[in-house]
Amino acid sequence: MASQPPLTPHAPDFSLVLGGPLYQMYLRSGLVQPPAGRLGRRICAFIVVAWLPLAVLTLAGGSAFGGVQLPFAGDLGVHVRLLVALPLLIAAELIVHQRVQATVRQFVDRGIIAPADRARFDGIIASVMRLRNSAPIEIALAVTAITVGYWVWRERMAMQIGSWYVEVDAGGVESLTVAGWWYAFVSLNLFRFVLLRWYFRLLVWYVFLWRVSRLPLRLNPLHPDRAGGLGFIGSSVFAFIPLLVAQTAVFAGVIGNRILHEGTPLPVFYMEIASAVALLMALVLAPLPFFILQLARAKREGARTYGLLAMRYADEFRDKWLGGQRPAREPLIGNADIQSLADLAAAHDVVREMRLLPFSLQTIVRLGMVVAVPYLPLVLAMVPLEELVGRFVSKLL
Repeated sequence: MASQPPLTPHAPDFSLVLGGPLYQMYLRSGLVQPPAGRLGRRICAFIVVAWLPLAVLTLAGGSAFGGVQLPFAGDLGVHVRLLVALPLLIAAELIVHQRVQATVRQFVDRGIIAPADRARFDGIIASVMRLRNSAPIEIALAVTAITVGYWVWRERMAMQIGSWYVEVDAGGVESLTVAGWWYAFVSLNLFRFVLLRWYFRLLVWYVFLWRVSRLPLRLNPLHPDRAGGLGFIGSSVFAFIPLLVAQTAVFAGVIGNRILHEGTPLPVFYMEIASAVALLMALVLAPLPFFILQLARAKREGARTYGLLAMRYADEFRDKWLGGQRPAREPLIGNADIQSLADLAAAHDVVREMRLLPFSLQTIVRLGMVVAVPYLPLVLAMVPLEELVGRFVSKLL
């Protein structure tokens, strides 16, 4: 695992990951080497607690490979949730820690935070770190996962067929199997808590960006990122890709179970798939418009300032080269005045094209494509790859 680059003397101490009761448990149990090492050990620990007992209990109970309508081995949803999504949520800790910390550091390194406002900026970081470390909030998340989460799963998410985790008696009364009890009260609660904890971490990120957006930021409308120098914030959304892909993988697993075991056609889920992708994208893009007012102000001031500069230079250029003020021996071809005029025009175009949001359409497209990747196996399961390629080639030809 690559080591974390050392912080500069002026780098802010910010992390969405390194805090809270769960992280303290990691430290005491040796599941983490500060700041976020031993990732593989944590992933294995979660799999051993959440998935392995289910495999053992279903093997002992005879429902691992048969004996029920939905055996454990054939339950696509549970394997995707506990062997794909849960490890992704744990792996996101390291990725988010490194990339978000680097993002926050750029506020200072780029000079966007003025030296006079550095104390306020550091105060914001200290405040949101106290929020991140809140033990009562994590306890409330655990209680929510156990109570509300179980009710939602029992009433809405559980499949309406006999399975390895539910048995039906002669009177049609459903009850959980031994493996079902572990799944319902250990595996799912663990998964829900980790997921809800990530939503809380996202809320902490929202609070941080909101409060920073209220500072008098030093934006430069000439910055080539067309976002006044804030383009790095738009790139920060990709730090949360493991979190988003984990959730679309769960959705894809649930839909896969419906298709395989209930015969529901894939087109029935198109609207749900599109809605899920859009909502998950909005989840990480939502705080970025916090900076729209500052970006709009910087664009207006830049357009006015550089418009005046361009006007003065254009007037002097016209007077010199078209008004008869050119020195007799100064050549026109290769003259630096013409290149300077072109450079000024290019700078003015940068100001004019400055966006009011710190992300581009390309960011949205790339994010949407990555988030939708877990749904690709569903398409390939319904339409063979050879047929998809054949359709594509036929349309080209």
